[in-house]
Amino acid sequence: MKPGSDLDEPVNAREKKETVGVSLLLGEPEKAIRKLSGPLIIAMLLYSTYNIVNAIWVAGLGSDALAAVGFISPLFLVMIGLGNGLGAGTTSAIARKIGAGDLRGANNAAVHAIILAIIISAIITIPLVIWTTDIALLFGAGNTAELCGEYGRVVFGGTILILLTNVGSAILRAEGDTKRSMYLMALSALMNMILDPLLIYTAGMGIAGAAWGMIISQIFVAIVLAYWFFGRKDTYISVAREFFTFHKQTIQNILDVGIPASLEFFLMSVLAIVINGILVNVAGTDAVAVYAAGWRVVLFSIIPLAAIGTSVISVAGAAFGGRRYDKLPIILNYSLKLGLVIAITISIITWVFAYQIASIFAYTPESSYLAPTIAAFLATMCFFYPFVAPGIMAGCLFQGVGKGVTSLILNIFRNILFIAVFAYLFGIILQYGEIGVWWGIVAGDILGGLLAIIWAKVYLSKLLKYHLH
Repeated sequence: MKPGSDLDEPVNAREKKETVGVSLLLGEPEKAIRKLSGPLIIAMLLYSTYNIVNAIWVAGLGSDALAAVGFISPLFLVMIGLGNGLGAGTTSAIARKIGAGDLRGANNAAVHAIILAIIISAIITIPLVIWTTDIALLFGAGNTAELCGEYGRVVFGGTILILLTNVGSAILRAEGDTKRSMYLMALSALMNMILDPLLIYTAGMGIAGAAWGMIISQIFVAIVLAYWFFGRKDTYISVAREFFTFHKQTIQNILDVGIPASLEFFLMSVLAIVINGILVNVAGTDAVAVYAAGWRVVLFSIIPLAAIGTSVISVAGAAFGGRRYDKLPIILNYSLKLGLVIAITISIITWVFAYQIASIFAYTPESSYLAPTIAAFLATMCFFYPFVAPGIMAGCLFQGVGKGVTSLILNIFRNILFIAVFAYLFGIILQYGEIGVWWGIVAGDILGGLLAIIWAKVYLSKLLKYHLH
């Protein structure tokens, strides 16, 4: 028998007692999406709150420290993108195996994902740690380069922790256990918020303290994950050497989703650079400040939509793996309806409280003059939110069924060919200035959302037609 050929003979997953999460995944899609999304929304909101609090603590060290974190952020986002991408690939691959009733294959996919995380960490950690300061200088860090090195060396030294905890959480999501994923993210966020001021100020570690706060919290998350998988052993997926058989197709299943999902984070960085460049061209640096503040609100507001999308990966993966293709249109339509209700609610709240929200980012005498412009930006974004939902839900459906490249193509269309081009067209070519850039973002988002949902519906129509015949 060839290595890996035993995986072609699935072991019935019912040989191991179904957990509540697995029962959800294999049951009614609407209920699964609702139940799995709730804990993820709470976890993501907590984590986003930590990012804001972290920035406040670092800001207390002065503008140089805050700038140093800013210069390291693009590299850090690449690492986070790798972790989230690998996580999406892991969730998709395992959920498909669970849906197919192949517990052995699901366990094997989990071990493959952990090995991939270790290999990727080994490749990227040493270069990042050694050349952190040099890379920061290339990014224009100047006098803050040493601070960048002090912060970055600690952060990138913990690459393996970040990737492994992402994979661990992804395994839990794949088996429908988003509650434990929520506990992990909540633990990480709360520990960070407590440790940051203690390490930065009380222990006198300065900017390195902010980095160590993150690493220590990740160590605790890793310990909890290790206890669940190797000590308590009450997860549906078993992570052990005995379940590992090298299988090239399993690696491909993970990377087919993981690599494109990682590149989607890179696209977001590219879009931010392009938009900033257009805004400086048409309205100066104040326009960038307005966009930076307003976009934080936008990213925070769409967290519930991202959480629903994350649950769609698991539910769609299980349905596809189990050849229950009839469930896929239900998953898409229900997640879209739920997303639209939330998006429209966000739009109404933003419209009503735009000025009050803007004031949070312009509370000092030096920045108060920006409040009306930030409020105008937020009011414009009310037309943005409803069309985010189709893009996220369609993209996550494609990731769930293993078509990560399709999700990436949709993001390229949305971010580069639509949003960036329309922002340039309205802002520079048609000379509508700063407001034109905002409406370019909205127009691109609308087109991107419509393309995504049409593409997904055409795909599902062909899939069902093929399997019905």
